[in-house]
Amino acid sequence: MSETKKTGFWKEIVLNNPVFGLYLGCCSTLGITTAIDNAIGMGMAVIIILIMSNIAVSLIAKITPDEIHIPVYIVLIATLVTIVELLMQAYMPTMYSTLGAFVDLIVVNCIILGRAEAYACSHNVAESARDGFMMGFAYTMALLAMSVIRQIFGTGVLSLSNPFTAQQIFAVRLIPEGYEVAFLTSQTGAFLCFACLAAAVTAYKNSVADAQAAAEKAAKLEAAKKAAEAKKAAAAAATAKEAA
Repeated sequence: MSETKKTGFWKEIVLNNPVFGLYLGCCSTLGITTAIDNAIGMGMAVIIILIMSNIAVSLIAKITPDEIHIPVYIVLIATLVTIVELLMQAYMPTMYSTLGAFVDLIVVNCIILGRAEAYACSHNVAESARDGFMMGFAYTMALLAMSVIRQIFGTGVLSLSNPFTAQQIFAVRLIPEGYEVAFLTSQTGAFLCFACLAAAVTAYKNSVADAQAAAEKAAKLEAAKKAAEAKKAAAAAATAKEAA
């Protein structure tokens, strides 16, 4: 919690981004980020499942034997994914058919199982729920970043539809026809976009680490300087006392 307050909300989203920082959940990221509709649908599903699974794991962690905790977590996550999948199929059929098998693959998404194993099982309910939201939101931001880039430059149009009715909310052409970079809608384009964004996040993380290291070094030098000055002052006082 103290790290969160020190780094800030958006800084934590970037530094601890599960996709571009930890390289988790890359399969769905590469597969569905051709439109922001897909990113929003998958992102909301992962946020809900992450929060619910983290809360559930936090509640049952102490009574779950270490020998079977991974299978228990998988069954729990699979149950939550099935519930969300059925709700999407009932109320967002277009979104459900677009996402296809990637909804089922949430069960084995490394982000969800990883947070359950690395965080939720050793923290209380409130902290686990917050961690689930932060990881899910960071994952959604990663999906949106790739989707916006690939949709705009790949098709020239930025559009958004209502996930419940499939009715188009807006569609704006930002690049004239014939000037699109069509390969960005392919898997090759997905890998290229992912590599560029991951490199940008890595460069930012390195700059933050360098700034922190420089600040720590400056603080140590300042402390050493003050200690030397205090020692010098003490020695001068002792000399003056002896002289008196």
